[in-house]
Parts: sequence; C-alpha cells; structure tokens
Amino acid sequence: MKKILLILLCLPLMTLAQQTYVPDDNFEQELINLGYDNVLDDSVATANINTVISLQVYQLNIADLTGIEDFTALTTLECYLNQLTSLDVSNNTALTSLGCSHNELTTLDIRNGNNINVTNFQSLYNPNLTCINVDNAVWSTANWTLASGDIDPQHYFSNNCSGTGIEEHTTNKELLKVTDVLGREAKQTNQPLFYLYDDGTVEKRIVIE
Repeated sequence: MKKILLILLCLPLMTLAQQTYVPDDNFEQELINLGYDNVLDDSVATANINTVISLQVYQLNIADLTGIEDFTALTTLECYLNQLTSLDVSNNTALTSLGCSHNELTTLDIRNGNNINVTNFQSLYNPNLTCINVDNAVWSTANWTLASGDIDPQHYFSNNCSGTGIEEHTTNKELLKVTDVLGREAKQTNQPLFYLYDDGTVEKRIVIE
C-alpha cells in the first residue's frame, strides 16, 4: 500500500515536466546554443521557452519552426533567411515584431489577436506566398504595404485565406474600397487590384480590358 501511495505522489511531479515538440534539428540546435535545451532529441522543456521575449533564429537553414507556439511571451521573432514553407504565430499573442523575409513560405498565419500592436512586419522575398492570414485584412492592408517595404507585390491579407487564396464574394458583405499593390485606392484595369470588404475578407482581381 505504501508503494502504491508513493507512485501516486510522484505522478504529479512527472506531469509537470511538459515538453515542446521541436522536429527541426537546426532549430533545436540553436535553442541548445542559446541555452534553452541541452540534448538534440526533438523536444525542449516548455518551461525553458515560455518566458522568452526575443528570439533570433535567422540564416540557420531552418525548414520548420514547429514549437514556436509555446514561446507564448515572445514579442520579437527574427526568422528570415531560412527555408520555411509554413509559419503559424497565432499562439504568440504578445508578438510586436516579425521578420520572416527571404524564406519559401506558402502559408503564413499571424491571427494572434494582437496585430494592431505589431510595429514591425516583413514578409518580403517569399515568392510562393500570396494570401496572409491576419486579424483584420483592412487594417493590415492599410498598414503593411509594398511601398513601406513590408510585403511582396503578390501578397495580400485576409482573415480567412481559402484554398485558392481568393475569398468568394457574397451578397451579405459590403465593399469598403479597392486598392492597388501599393495600398493606394485605385480603379484602374489591367493590374492586380484588392477588393476589401467589411467582414475582413479580401479579393484579388485582375480586370482585363
């Protein structure tokens, strides 16, 4: 009976040692270099990373940032010049600075409920990326622009990127404005135009005449 009781008392201690899955060896190796981990085993103690405020993991041949979701206190993430194809920082609700340029992104999700406090955003040089998931497409289109060096010409914002990267227009939403790739209001044809609606969706269209 005493042995059983001892085992039960130990169980809560074992469950406290929560681990975060980090499958990319280059990412985990940098966490080891930074002192957040000590063994290359595809995991890191969550308690070692959930208070980290700033993380610089650029130019390290990282292809997968899985595990970044447990950096819940993160305000600055610099992950440019890697080989990332997908990035989801929707769990990083304190984020105010994101540099993810010079990657191979096809999907980017920054719907963390804190986009209006992001003072530095760059997704340049991701040629395969078109639609970027954000909290509010109208706000992001107005504040993160090609003219400011924040995005590529083919990038646009939506609060729900569809499989094709184009939101279907329905009759229960109202068109707010039409902009060109520089974020300027425009109605010209023969160029990519972005149609911004009051529900936060964005349509990318090219009208040929």
